[in-house]
Amino acid sequence: MAERALVTGGSGYFGCLLRERLAARGDAVRVLDLIDADDRPPQVEFVQGDIRDADVVRAACVGADVVYHNVAQVPLARDRHLFESVNVGGTRILLRAAREAGVRKVVHTSSSAIFGVPLRNPVDEGVEPRPAEAYGRAKLDAEFAVQDAARAGSDVTIVRPRTILGHGRLGIFQILFDWVEHGSAVPVLGRGDNVYQFVHADDLADACIRAAGRPGFAVYHVGSDRFGTMRETLEALCAHAGTGSRVVSLPKGLAVAAMKTTARLGLSPLAAYHWLMYGESLWFEVGRAKADLGWQPRWSNAEMICDSYDWYLRNKATVLAEGSRSAHRSALRQGALALLKRLT
Repeated sequence: MAERALVTGGSGYFGCLLRERLAARGDAVRVLDLIDADDRPPQVEFVQGDIRDADVVRAACVGADVVYHNVAQVPLARDRHLFESVNVGGTRILLRAAREAGVRKVVHTSSSAIFGVPLRNPVDEGVEPRPAEAYGRAKLDAEFAVQDAARAGSDVTIVRPRTILGHGRLGIFQILFDWVEHGSAVPVLGRGDNVYQFVHADDLADACIRAAGRPGFAVYHVGSDRFGTMRETLEALCAHAGTGSRVVSLPKGLAVAAMKTTARLGLSPLAAYHWLMYGESLWFEVGRAKADLGWQPRWSNAEMICDSYDWYLRNKATVLAEGSRSAHRSALRQGALALLKRLT
């Protein structure tokens, strides 16, 4: 049955894809974001505003049956004050407005960053979070706000995705795709044998929509169920590209120190989450989402990273010429990473 859906952050990478999926199934869709997306269909309503503006958020929630909450300052922002005010404070404002508007369901998109380097793998919903940097701590605090809302009687669900890939996903991945396109070596830390799981944005959207249809508070982990090591995923991309790009190992300690130093000097776009997790293992147990929601991921790690790369090649001219104000939909300045690209 068609519903009235509000997508916060609906001009961002995942928000745009979710917006399209909802509109395609016949929902009346409204987007709340600071900026409008050039590709927003005319039938999708746009409300311009800040998630921290309670009046704007209240107005956006009026008449909505479901709210998909995706607004977030991502790790690339590297600003703990924005992490707190947007990711935590904005979530509290949204939850309050949704309750006042009589919204039936709120689906909150969280992050695997709440686990930092996890205590054990696979990470199921019972593993204790222990974020290792400011972004992860803010996303965990936002989850606490969602849990408070559930205890107060709101119908809310938390969806925790692994690192998102898929057509149109750029940001830090655009740097990887640029290197592969030009046949440069792609570094891994140490042997690159850390097990790392991704999730395709299409699979994540499917999980969120299914979660919206299931009443009651729950937490779901979503990710591919076909994945391997970081080296295996990157080698699959290099083989697919056929440009001569290859995967090379860097000493983990030295590489992490260089990543930290260049980022702190403003010489690269990397954030703490990147150097903390690039060489570590993290994968989700996704059985609860499969059992409760009837959800099944369609994409493997290798398939989705190749899909993302192919989209980049087809759309590179537009991406580089016009850019985007969404961190995950735009190209990044490589800074000191461009030197490493030339050296490899």
